[in-house]
Amino acid sequence: MTDKKKSSAPASQSPEARVLSEALPYMRRHAGKTMVIKYGGHAMGDDSIAAKFAHDIVLLKQVGINPVVVHGGGPQIGQMLERLKIKSEFVDGLRVTDKATVEIVEMVLAGSINKQIVAAIQKAGGMAVGLSGKDGSLIQARRLQHRARQTDSNIEKLLDLGFVGEPRKINTAILDMLAKSSIIPVVAPIGLGEDGETYNINADTVAGAVAAALGAARLLLLTDIVGVLDKQGALIADQPVSYFRALIADGTIKGGMIPKVETCLDAVEQGVEAAMILDGRVEHALLLELFTEQGVGTLIRRG
Repeated sequence: MTDKKKSSAPASQSPEARVLSEALPYMRRHAGKTMVIKYGGHAMGDDSIAAKFAHDIVLLKQVGINPVVVHGGGPQIGQMLERLKIKSEFVDGLRVTDKATVEIVEMVLAGSINKQIVAAIQKAGGMAVGLSGKDGSLIQARRLQHRARQTDSNIEKLLDLGFVGEPRKINTAILDMLAKSSIIPVVAPIGLGEDGETYNINADTVAGAVAAALGAARLLLLTDIVGVLDKQGALIADQPVSYFRALIADGTIKGGMIPKVETCLDAVEQGVEAAMILDGRVEHALLLELFTEQGVGTLIRRG
């Protein structure tokens, strides 16, 4: 007589067992590695998807992966500026940021949004700490020198965007320390200038710079698009850096997708094993991308 329960289930694997069987090799492959995840877009405004994102981040930590979350917050900044009747304008997708605006940017990014994500991760059973680039001199920044092409003359002009910055150096000491603990870092893209200035930095750019500095295995940009599309509008699942450089050159990749792809290309060329662009509105997009054979977005790899 045996103490095992009899089951009326068929001998074939259940869907749950198939999922676990497929995921296990990927969990083993990624264990001990660092993943930098940029979290932004419309997914941040959907409470249900935000809660699932937090659960996915906690799961990554529990299976031995070291997740580092970098978040954006453009829509929330815009809403706060509107409430305070502070006018804001954009140049090539970059928010012109004066002294009054950068104070609001820091308040929204390093304050409300950052702490909401920390709280969500902790509600999901994890431990998280919120950081801005000022903490531990994490993101040492300089003023962004932005060149805009004049449409009438095709001549480039250097524009002053105010307190818009770019990473000069990532001081990984605090992130290295947290990687050895059970704490998940959540980073707001605020940079610290050499003279103590506060800089507003594009979150994709910060995520790419952090991934490169940490030598991350993956950079994942969660956005509100499915990934990179070819000329026929089909999703490009997996191609090397050279392939995407060619698509930028021939105009297939254009508009706001160019800086996202270039962030990924730069990160991979600086040592990140691969970068992904995927739709953060898809439930459990992170898990589907990392732990299934097909994934759900675009993967950019070396070569």
